[in-house]
Amino acid sequence: MEKYKHHIVETGGHTFHIVSAGQEDGELVLLLHGFPEFWYGFRHQINALARAGYRVIVPDQRGYNQSDKPKDIKAYTLDVLRDDCVAFIKAFGRKQAYLIGHDWGGAVAWHLAASKPEVVKKLVAINIPHPAEMRVALKKHPLQLFRSAYMLFFQVPHAPEKLLAARDFAYLEAGMTKTANERAFTKAELRHYKLAWRQPGALKGMLNWYRAIRFQGVDRKTEIDLPVSVPTRIIWGANDQFLSKALAQASLKRCSNGDAVLVDGATHWLHHEHPEIVNHLMLEHLQKQKKRLWPV
Repeated sequence: MEKYKHHIVETGGHTFHIVSAGQEDGELVLLLHGFPEFWYGFRHQINALARAGYRVIVPDQRGYNQSDKPKDIKAYTLDVLRDDCVAFIKAFGRKQAYLIGHDWGGAVAWHLAASKPEVVKKLVAINIPHPAEMRVALKKHPLQLFRSAYMLFFQVPHAPEKLLAARDFAYLEAGMTKTANERAFTKAELRHYKLAWRQPGALKGMLNWYRAIRFQGVDRKTEIDLPVSVPTRIIWGANDQFLSKALAQASLKRCSNGDAVLVDGATHWLHHEHPEIVNHLMLEHLQKQKKRLWPV
């Protein structure tokens, strides 16, 4: 286990908790977690990257765990979340970073790489499509809309928070364990998650990421249709119950320099289930751009 350092970074009037590891003079890697995780969800990747000589930083993104939790839903749009990441990179004295994101963190990573490619060296997106492809799928593919129906429920005020907190976060826990392979999450690991979910305002902050979807692109300032020019690798668990693997193929078409790897038998939580595979694919991409054919 690598030694972690904990930082408080202030930017945009908010404070963020960020974990770092690895060589301070190493190339910077920014890891972005998804819902309903926090920095801890990337512990296997943090360790692998640090051992490989990188400087790794992993924030609790806004709304999560020990970072600030703004009440305004508009504080969770992709542009705002992207700008948080730019500030994190600057806070650690860098102009660029390798970018790795899973789930919602991957959506932010896609948007950052597409709209501000000058700050991204390479991108790794884990089980998350390009945001524009997600929008297309929700409009044109009934099966994906059915898979994402929970997102509609999350738009309701107050009720989702009460439901997710009920019976010691039983629904949140099931949302992870019942859609993952057996033993992907231990009881001890889930206790860490519950401590994060118990933080005051955390459930509302986490759900506000979904509620902010209604504001994406309304004033055309948030452009999610941009192509991605930075070297990109998509890593996808084939048995994802939330997102079709067809989204990975569609997202690849938006990359001018990208490849995709399908991991058989893995789910949406493949970085927990198969960390050795994810870490190998991740490091291979960061260290050299080696083309792969879809699928593998």
